[in-house]
Amino acid sequence: MLGPIIWQFSFNKLSNEVRLDKFICESTSLTRSLAKKALHRGDVSCDGVVVKDSGFKVTEGMQICLEGEPIALVGERYLMLNKPVDTICSTIDETYPSVLSLLDLAKPETLHIAGRLDADTTGLVLITSDGQWSHRITSPKKDCGKRYLVQLAEPVDASLIEVFAVGVELRNEEGLTKPAVLEIIEPQCVRLTITEGKYHQVKRMFAAVGNHVVGLHRESIGQIELDPDLALGEWRYLTSEEIASI
Repeated sequence: MLGPIIWQFSFNKLSNEVRLDKFICESTSLTRSLAKKALHRGDVSCDGVVVKDSGFKVTEGMQICLEGEPIALVGERYLMLNKPVDTICSTIDETYPSVLSLLDLAKPETLHIAGRLDADTTGLVLITSDGQWSHRITSPKKDCGKRYLVQLAEPVDASLIEVFAVGVELRNEEGLTKPAVLEIIEPQCVRLTITEGKYHQVKRMFAAVGNHVVGLHRESIGQIELDPDLALGEWRYLTSEEIASI
């Protein structure tokens, strides 16, 4: 996928350099032992010169090539994905494949999903390697709104707007949900914006008022809107403006 990439080089702050073998490991899927073997074979060059010394110091701005192909340190990454049904927001495949299996990226083990969706729910999923950024999305204290398009089994009327604005009591939980914003599009189609991420929250909120969710699609998280050009299963990198909005 094409798009802007945020690279954050992990050079030592004091020396502004990193060992060549470490650079290779952080830029590729090679282990330290395989990186050293590649060096010994003469597969690695720095600014056009073959280097076999594992301890060679790489400084910012050098061009490092492995088997003639440039490599670069993988820094913090921020992506949006349009999640299809029958995929799960987990780092491992279980009953259904993980959404991470839809990404063809180096170092997928450094990525995690910021805010999960059920297997039968579609729409916006944010994926990142930045734990602090992810926390700002998922922490209830941050009040990061998530907007859903909801298809319902039964019609709703305008009285439900105030009910959701006050909060709904969920089964087996104390207290009310945080206030939510409900917009009625059609009698059985609504938009709902919540600032929490309780287990199956949207489905449980409508179940609490005697209705049943038959279709659920996440449209936005905070100010980040799902790109309408992304088909189900497609992804792109976030722009710098989208990253900064969280």
